[in-house]
Amino acid sequence: MNLLRKIKKICKKKGRKFYIANNVKIAKDLNLDGVYIPAFNKLNNFQNLNVRQNFKLIGSCHNIVELKIKENQGCNEILISPIFKNKKSDRYLDISKFNTIARNSSKKIVALGGINNLNIRKLKLTSAKSFSSINWIKKNRPNKIRPVL
Repeated sequence: MNLLRKIKKICKKKGRKFYIANNVKIAKDLNLDGVYIPAFNKLNNFQNLNVRQNFKLIGSCHNIVELKIKENQGCNEILISPIFKNKKSDRYLDISKFNTIARNSSKKIVALGGINNLNIRKLKLTSAKSFSSINWIKKNRPNKIRPVL
């Protein structure tokens, strides 16, 4: 718990949000920004949480069925992945399947997976409100990143 408090302090100092995966109790106890609910978590115990107004639930999904589960869980934002081919899997959605899933929700949709210099401009063709990436951001320092959406 002390490590999480330290991380929270660093995030606050840097102006970053801090979410923890799958644990509402810890998020509430530490007054974090919210909870991330992975696609594999299909439990509906996230509804009617007694949390402050700006507390967010962020979920992830890979298809329409999982998208509806995340909506029923009360997620404010939903990551849909993988949008592009990546090292972890040869299976990916691409633009049309991504948009088909995303258009089934009124929630804020975030594109995730396989984003690189070759396909980042394709994000303009999606209905995503934002995107998330790990490797692309690591390779492109923040001073080189330009908004694309």
